[in-house]
Amino acid sequence: MTSVDFKDLPVVVAGLGISGISAARVLRDLGALVTVVDGGDGEGLRARAAELDGVTVRLGDGATLPEGTRLIVTSPGWPPNSALFLAAEQAGVPVWGDVELAWQLRKPLPETGEPAPWLAVTGTNGKTTTVQMLASILTAAGKRTAAVGNVGVSVLDAVLAEQPYDVLAVELSSYQLHWAPSLRPHSAAVLNLAPDHLDWHGSMAAYAADKGRIYQGNQVACVYNLADPATEELVIEADVEEGCRAIGFGLGAPGLSQFGVVDGLLVDRAFVPDRQQNAAEIGAVEDVNPPAPHNIANALAAAALARAYGVDTKAVREGLRAFRPDAHRISEVAVVGEVTYIDDSKATNTHAAAASLAAYEPVVWIAGGLAKGATFDELVQGAASRLRAAVLIGADRELIREALARHAPDVPVIEAAQGETGAVAMAEVVRAAAGLARPGDTVLLAPACASMDMFVNYGQRGDFFAEAVRAL
Repeated sequence: MTSVDFKDLPVVVAGLGISGISAARVLRDLGALVTVVDGGDGEGLRARAAELDGVTVRLGDGATLPEGTRLIVTSPGWPPNSALFLAAEQAGVPVWGDVELAWQLRKPLPETGEPAPWLAVTGTNGKTTTVQMLASILTAAGKRTAAVGNVGVSVLDAVLAEQPYDVLAVELSSYQLHWAPSLRPHSAAVLNLAPDHLDWHGSMAAYAADKGRIYQGNQVACVYNLADPATEELVIEADVEEGCRAIGFGLGAPGLSQFGVVDGLLVDRAFVPDRQQNAAEIGAVEDVNPPAPHNIANALAAAALARAYGVDTKAVREGLRAFRPDAHRISEVAVVGEVTYIDDSKATNTHAAAASLAAYEPVVWIAGGLAKGATFDELVQGAASRLRAAVLIGADRELIREALARHAPDVPVIEAAQGETGAVAMAEVVRAAAGLARPGDTVLLAPACASMDMFVNYGQRGDFFAEAVRAL
């Protein structure tokens, strides 16, 4: 519900990726004078540029602010210290992300006269799973909804859909939150906080501050993780609407205004009458797929947001039961020779890998790749007692090997696939892991690193892992 008149407004879109192309088309159709800039210049980019009718595209120069620019809409990956944004700051030109643009373009629903509410989720890990769980619960409640943002439907497509949504389950990255100054969700959750993307944000404090933006202006509930005090700190610091409540979730018995677990049951002690004395059963641990501890926490966060929106307990249980996780998220590939092989290629940082390692014992751990500035001492310390062995891969394997030498010196370590990439490399890795595993063990691909040194992305890494396991 923007007050901005885009007709003939000179707008620069930063980046010719998927989100940049989507934003450029939307702005063009609103009548804006759109220029897309991108520092790259290759055959693929030129092909994309050729498909953008009615839009000026400038390749090979992503640093110069075109004269007369009144607004920049950026793709999430462009860091705040980019030359284009520094020039915009000097010229007094605002910078929006695709989420801010979508927020500004929301349309009122006929029934209420207000736009569809956003139930928003961020955190270092678990965002996609939690948002998909939330969408499953909302669907079970009979709502027209979608998982949007960093997952599923693009947030711009969602707000402009011909058939409007009743409510949106929105996954938001720290990048997107940084460029979304007007965002004011109905309710929001920060699942956890651990060092990640510090090269983009510049510091852990800046990263946490951008995550905390998700709580600004919340109307009903700020959902935080009882096991992660930093998330509660962000709630305390947030400027919310009168009456908005802090709702905690954790794996123990819930206190007042909390969600938790009692005797294998998922319990709401927040959105119930007389919460001093009462609680409501909203499901069971066995309703969560898979029932790993961190995934139960994800389910409780999703349930808290759904209950804040007014969903009944029956729909929460039905939605959790109906949910199926995406590939490469603690996904069992096969059991071969009484050894279980688990693909958690999505564990691209230490926090995610720690959650995955905590779910299995004993483990032959496949780890390594691009560390993104991470250190591994805390991760190895926490997992040392669970490790049968480790198979290390990738450009930054040495960092993990050194952490293992310091904190788990008795754990056998193999460095595999040196100089190899792709399917050939993963086949060697899986054979090495299989040779170390004993009946009853779990071979766990939870690399704690990004994949692009050896694979196209984490999905390909997981696919090659599954192929190699099946070849056993």
